[in-house]
Amino acid sequence: MKLKNSVLPFVFLVVIVILSSLNACKKKEIVSNDPALKLSFSNDSIIFDTVFTSLGSATHRLMVYNTSNSRINISNITLGKGANSAYRINVDGEAGAQFKDVEINGGDSLYIFLRVTIDPNNLNNPLIVEDEIYFLTNGNEQSVSLVAWGQDAHYILADTHTPGFPPYKIVADSMQTTVWTSDKPYVIYGYAVINSYGKLIIEEGTRVFFHKGSGLWAYADGVLKAGGDNPDNPVIFQGDRLEDFYEDVPGQWDRIWLMEGRPGEDHIIKNTLIKNGFIGIQAESFLRATENKVVLENVIIENMTGIGLFTRTFNVEGKNTVLANCGGYCMAVTGGGKFDFKHTTIANFWSGTVRNTPALFLNNYFLDTLEQPVPIPLNFSMGNSIIYGYNKDEFDTDMDGGADSLYFFDFGMMKTSRNLSDETLFQNILKNQDPEFLDYNINDYRLDSLSPAVGYGSQAIAGQVPFDILGNPRTESPDLGAYEFVPGQGGGDER
Repeated sequence: MKLKNSVLPFVFLVVIVILSSLNACKKKEIVSNDPALKLSFSNDSIIFDTVFTSLGSATHRLMVYNTSNSRINISNITLGKGANSAYRINVDGEAGAQFKDVEINGGDSLYIFLRVTIDPNNLNNPLIVEDEIYFLTNGNEQSVSLVAWGQDAHYILADTHTPGFPPYKIVADSMQTTVWTSDKPYVIYGYAVINSYGKLIIEEGTRVFFHKGSGLWAYADGVLKAGGDNPDNPVIFQGDRLEDFYEDVPGQWDRIWLMEGRPGEDHIIKNTLIKNGFIGIQAESFLRATENKVVLENVIIENMTGIGLFTRTFNVEGKNTVLANCGGYCMAVTGGGKFDFKHTTIANFWSGTVRNTPALFLNNYFLDTLEQPVPIPLNFSMGNSIIYGYNKDEFDTDMDGGADSLYFFDFGMMKTSRNLSDETLFQNILKNQDPEFLDYNINDYRLDSLSPAVGYGSQAIAGQVPFDILGNPRTESPDLGAYEFVPGQGGGDER
């Protein structure tokens, strides 16, 4: 039978409709709900480091990849802070803060454009403005971090990623001296590294803010010099959260890490406040025994979740040092070394968690790969100082007899249950007497007029540190600790 010409258009139309229906059904069927399918991204974080050069705004691109062979549906793309975010995203030409049911074919990709608008001269902004883009696909939530600078500052952004090391940026390379001034804050994102034979000088009044997990690291033979001679213009190391709530929150950043150095190139830190991190200062001989030391003068380390000052086979000299409120030790000396502290206040009133460690701990060995002790000589002295806190024992030792070791405390206060009658170790120590700090709840470790520490210090020791941590002169009857009582400072009658 032969079809008539008038029937052919109708037949073709039916065929087209059927094929279109089948094709539509096929497309619907290949959208996969497999929870094993996940998205891939061109970056796991987008850093807007050009905000200041583009009048407070910048745009970046993010590629979203579907590496599977199946079509997938992204049920939700949203900014973590929603409409309150400083960021805006554009998906398929549409701008907003949230998008639903965005499909990507197998082996295909999606462009997302991101924009941030910030006034860098607004001092109420955070130093770092963060958000996240969240993607929900077949029940899997994935995210990409968004980071932009919120204020005008010097930003140190990690640019090197080496396996086994935290992300870092070298700020003082070998044979290079770098100076940080107080003109603008320094914000560290990652680790700022002083390379071998490099030197970083941080001038007085400089503020250094660390992002979460960040730190400052002087590699072997690198040198750190921080602070000046004016106690009223200190260097400050702290976390980068500036909200009032974070003023005394510990654990906001990692640590200042100082490795071994060469003779005559000591790490020197003066008139400096270090607060709210994990470890204040970690000084350790890592590749070889150090030939230099850390010199601390008028330094406060407080509110560390771990340790205030942690050493491993190192040498430290401290004058007017305050170590306070740490979740572990205020000072942990391990692996021996040489230490001389005068007018130190160690006060541990940590209340964040249960603390089973003493405020001050001394140790003269480390363990080898077979967990056997390797003893190293320790020479430790502390004079005109206070060791106090919540615990029954705020001083403890763990010594190996295989190395000549000596510790000696002269003129001080100590909270301890141990016998202090051995005059080769302890002389002129007030045992278990409350030093009567003005207000340890707000880290004020000045002395009340009724404190037994007032006037108890050795004049000979005080003569080597004639001014206290605030620049007050010490009298003929000096006090214990880093602070000299000053009449009229509050907290009781004048003496």
